[in-house]
Amino acid sequence: MTLRLVRIFWVVTRYRLDTLIPLDRLPLPLRLLFILSPLRLVPIGQRSRSERLRLALEALGPIFVKFGQMLSTRRDLLPPDIADELRRLQDQVPPFPGEAAVARVEEELEMSLTEAFARFDSTPLASASIAQVHAATLHSGEAVVVKIIRPGIERVMRQDMVLMYRVARLLTLVPEARRLRPLEVVRDYEATLFDELDLHKEAANTSQLKRNFKDSPLLYVPAIHWPLTRRGVMVQERIHGIPVADLAALEAQGTDLKKLAERGVEIFFTQVFRDNFFHADMHPGNIFVTEGKPQDPQYIAIDCGIVGSLTREDQDYLARNLLAFFHQDYYEVAALHIESGWVGEGTRANEFAAAIRAVCEPILEKPLKDISFGQVLLGLFQTARRFNMEVQPQLVLLQKTLLNIEGLGRQLYPDLDLWSTAKPYLERWMKERAGPRGFLESLKRQAPELTRQLPELPVLAHQALTQVEAERQQRRRQSDALAGMRRHLKHAARGARRLRFGVLLLALALAWQPLLAWAGQQPWPVLAAAALGALLLAWH
Repeated sequence: MTLRLVRIFWVVTRYRLDTLIPLDRLPLPLRLLFILSPLRLVPIGQRSRSERLRLALEALGPIFVKFGQMLSTRRDLLPPDIADELRRLQDQVPPFPGEAAVARVEEELEMSLTEAFARFDSTPLASASIAQVHAATLHSGEAVVVKIIRPGIERVMRQDMVLMYRVARLLTLVPEARRLRPLEVVRDYEATLFDELDLHKEAANTSQLKRNFKDSPLLYVPAIHWPLTRRGVMVQERIHGIPVADLAALEAQGTDLKKLAERGVEIFFTQVFRDNFFHADMHPGNIFVTEGKPQDPQYIAIDCGIVGSLTREDQDYLARNLLAFFHQDYYEVAALHIESGWVGEGTRANEFAAAIRAVCEPILEKPLKDISFGQVLLGLFQTARRFNMEVQPQLVLLQKTLLNIEGLGRQLYPDLDLWSTAKPYLERWMKERAGPRGFLESLKRQAPELTRQLPELPVLAHQALTQVEAERQQRRRQSDALAGMRRHLKHAARGARRLRFGVLLLALALAWQPLLAWAGQQPWPVLAAAALGALLLAWH
């Protein structure tokens, strides 16, 4: 841990990351500490702050690279220049040795490599922050790839996460940084990162996505070989396709790029609204295009370690929000946000609608092909944050995926009109959800539970009626008791008044002679005051 801290301090010093902290916003003791720090003797150089941050993350290793990639998707939290620079972080990192890969596979599978595979290539096909991939052949002759978690990565990750939490706690002392919620960002990153260490989860996600797109012309998902899949090793069908970012190869085979771009949009909306299960890491490194079908192109998706889903309520609200945007009905957008609880209580719909209109109207005045759907959604989230909107993790994943899909579609076909592609799909989906078909689907989904409860309905009805009658009788008893208490109090009040009046008369009778003598000696104002006091006492 000490050596790691020294290494991190050296990288921070080398790239002068202290300059990213706004000194004028620090508490006085911390401001003096930074001003007097020897770090200020190290020259900054000609690089921009965003470039220095990116280079520092690369120097600190795979975990910090992965953190930078995750941060690059949170454009609602970062300045634009830093978010743009962090997007340049690459997945390629130095591979670990082939001998270590073989040892890890044999340890996970609890068998020798020759028992598991007919052939295993110790030179990796690709290497990333968490794992690397090797080509292999099963004894059946099937070509597969073997994904292997890096040896010792979990221990390094836990050490680095401890350090990240410490840095995040320090950042909470800075008012400007506190707005970025550093502890929450690190906590979200930790959950995502450690999920990726369990390849069983990724394999299950892959199988689900493959089942959702079975025999689909839109998307192909390679099959998982479950007998040889473990927590640290996953064996998957090997695919052969053209990387989606290789435009030269796609054009060389005559691919219909317009159709390919539109199919990417259709895949996204199908995953989000039909299946409620979407691949949330759709960057170009995870997407390929099938070879040999240029006029009917099909996507191939790999690396399903990060997936997202929405509740049925969020699905409905999101679809209605998007349709309201299509019609530029900003009041409806504001009302839906308030109704769904996405913004703070007490938000006034007209004020929120005015803020959304100010952000979105200039964008929507452009030609449709020049409008970024993802940027509109981003603008909405940024506006809503001013009204105490807490962006939910599933919505952030959705925004990130949409930005990736739209960016990829525009790269393939610059004139892609995502709005006209998405609008008919959403309108059809809402009609199916709210129409007779949606009702029948809902009835079909609830039929087993209704069937189970149907024989119990007479008993349940009898119990409900009995409970209603018991509650009615209890209310009657309570009402009678309250009426009796009121009568008792009224009677007690009358008795108290009679008692006070009797005591007063008795006192006057006993003290009549002394009072007459006293009254003869007093002026009339004193007598008037005494009479008034006696009357008030008797009345009370």
